[in-house]
Amino acid sequence: MQARKIGAAAATAVALLAARDLVQKKHALLRNFPVLGHARYLLETIGPELRQYIVTSNEEERPFSRDQRTWIYASAKEENNYFGFGTEVDVEHVQGHAYLKQRTFAGKLPDAHDPKAPLPSAKVLGGPRGRAKAFRPASVVNISAMSFGSLSGAAITALNKGAAEAGVMHNTGEGGLSPYHRQGGDLVLQLGTAYFGCRDEDGTFNLDKLKDVVAGAPVRAIEIKLSQGAKPGLGGMLPGAKVTPEIARIRGIPVGQDCASPSRHSAFHDVDSMLDFVELIATETGLPVGIKSAVGEMGFWQELAALMERGDRGVDFVTVDGGEGGTGAAPRMFADSVSLPFRMGFSRVYGTFAELGLTDDLTFIGSGKLGLPENAAVAFALGADMINVAREAMLSIGCIQAQKCHTDKCPTGIATQNAWLARGLDPASKSTRAAVYLRTLRKELLKVSSAVGVAHPSLITADDIEILNGDYEARTLAAVYGYKEGWGALGPELAAGVTSLMTD
Repeated sequence: MQARKIGAAAATAVALLAARDLVQKKHALLRNFPVLGHARYLLETIGPELRQYIVTSNEEERPFSRDQRTWIYASAKEENNYFGFGTEVDVEHVQGHAYLKQRTFAGKLPDAHDPKAPLPSAKVLGGPRGRAKAFRPASVVNISAMSFGSLSGAAITALNKGAAEAGVMHNTGEGGLSPYHRQGGDLVLQLGTAYFGCRDEDGTFNLDKLKDVVAGAPVRAIEIKLSQGAKPGLGGMLPGAKVTPEIARIRGIPVGQDCASPSRHSAFHDVDSMLDFVELIATETGLPVGIKSAVGEMGFWQELAALMERGDRGVDFVTVDGGEGGTGAAPRMFADSVSLPFRMGFSRVYGTFAELGLTDDLTFIGSGKLGLPENAAVAFALGADMINVAREAMLSIGCIQAQKCHTDKCPTGIATQNAWLARGLDPASKSTRAAVYLRTLRKELLKVSSAVGVAHPSLITADDIEILNGDYEARTLAAVYGYKEGWGALGPELAAGVTSLMTD
């Protein structure tokens, strides 16, 4: 009899816990997997002890280590994101670790304790080319391109609301501008090779449809995607089974039919015609227009810089995506071995424009695992003016690095179109976490800038960072990537302007 009572009480407790998990909105994992989901949190709690003896260290996991994910989770929740008892990085022997060199003295610096952590771009986007709707981005940290279709509507909603709360821009990705992108956040509209939402029935680009999309949403800039780090030079296939009426309407494609994305654009065929396309869009919309690309052969960039040197045509910004990037599905070969990693690719592109004295005439944006303060600082030192974050933003709204993005079975409802899994993600609470993470990253960049003795991360130079080869040798970032004197630094007028902007 006693055993029955105990069993009944246990069953009742489990049922109550399951009911609580199903109705709560704080944890998507528990809403989707009531009771069982608690095992994950238990294992996470004792994970450090398990790894210490039988699994991995806090620095070994990839793409993001446990320490990196812990910092993002804690930052998004406004919890203590400090670490105790010293570094776990093997600084005495590790190769390639970057160290910033702090300065003993500094001039006037901004308030590092402002909760909003204002950190505007040092450059006016579209200003050098006189675009009608040129503007200074309010944040150097923005949300990178992730399409509705790749991510769930709930995830896009959370990110866009978070973007609005943090005052950052949200890139739509190439899947078109969906209702989930219309939650108050400013947008960068991405045009991929399939021109989703801005195309005719045969898949060709339609300028009038683009103008209609831009007129009906808070689009601040347009990004033409040439390639991305996860799968550069490769098209895509959206199976007909996934082309729901909603996705078909947003993308402008037939319901239930396979939709192939070409590997390259049809609206232009070389650098010269691409610049004509850029100028056409900029003239018709008034918006700044740029390109996004992973970096492979350098002939494209050399020709682009040479044509821009003439001054009559040009892009307003360049987004360089590292080969280590990627938020969705990609062939292993492309994810591992096609296109250059961010630091190498970016430095080559920047150097191409620097040789011709053009770096102050356009905005450089970096993406590819830059949502961590140490990586972001290196990007700014190499010459980036802004950074885009993707997977880190996903982590901030609940991603657990399950690496199920390509299966449509994301357990936290982020990278899936499964309605049951997506319902586990509560956009209201997750949007706040995204906003807090974005602001925290800006705060960290302000702290790092202050340590170096400058008022803005764009003022960190390639000589302010050294790359260590254990305790054997060290070289400046400038020396490692072949930077000449002055490369990676803003021109005097821009430097004075952003210093005044941050300290007055």
